[in-house]
Amino acid sequence: MRILITNDDGVYSPGIAALAQVASRFGETRIVAPDVEMSSASSSLSASRPLTYKRTRLPFDVAGVEAYRVNGTPGDCVGVGTCVWQNVDLVLSGINLGTNLGNALWHSGTLAGARQAALLGLRGIAFSAPATDTEQPEFEILKTSVAAVLDLLMGLPSLRLVNVNLPASTPRGIVWTRQSVRQYDGKVVPGKDPMGRTHYWYTVVPVQATDEGTDRWALEQGYASVTPLRVDLTDEAALDEAKRRAEPPKVRLA
Repeated sequence: MRILITNDDGVYSPGIAALAQVASRFGETRIVAPDVEMSSASSSLSASRPLTYKRTRLPFDVAGVEAYRVNGTPGDCVGVGTCVWQNVDLVLSGINLGTNLGNALWHSGTLAGARQAALLGLRGIAFSAPATDTEQPEFEILKTSVAAVLDLLMGLPSLRLVNVNLPASTPRGIVWTRQSVRQYDGKVVPGKDPMGRTHYWYTVVPVQATDEGTDRWALEQGYASVTPLRVDLTDEAALDEAKRRAEPPKVRLA
């Protein structure tokens, strides 16, 4: 099995090294990741400029795993990586330094790497874990959790796109979850730069309540959350209701 690993924290993140160390137990592994941090890049692709693909030395020990940096987004990395290194079976993205829960899935660069794999007909699995600017996860604990999740998912090849969130400590267990979808938990905050000019920051508004069975609930309860996703965004219930209630007007062809 060939496993390509990417992320949105950049090729030098300790999270991607930890993920590669675990993945190498399951198959031939290669890292292809952005040369700089690309958090919240979502599924953007660099269509208006050329991309580079350069071998790089990691600051962390990942025996037997080659690493390459790309001057682009996670989606770019998956596209270029699977072009250069063919016959990839599985794309792993992460371990992201910070959770990707609920509405964050729409703009997560970590999930975008796994989603790009699914769009290319491959399997994609994204991994995230809590982190702060001053405190990183315990990667030895995370590696044990990642291995347990991969053991589970390897036996379920029908799951083509999966989002995984790991707790900071040893999980109480692994649970299947759905995406927590509430009102968007972000807002724009205006401020002033040192010259007195107005600028704007995106920030997060904490969600006050969570629904049982969701990814956010699972992490709050100390579980590892595993959420199967799909690339088809069609709202089937709304589509059926629209068909039942209103027939589209006929268009006369010229």
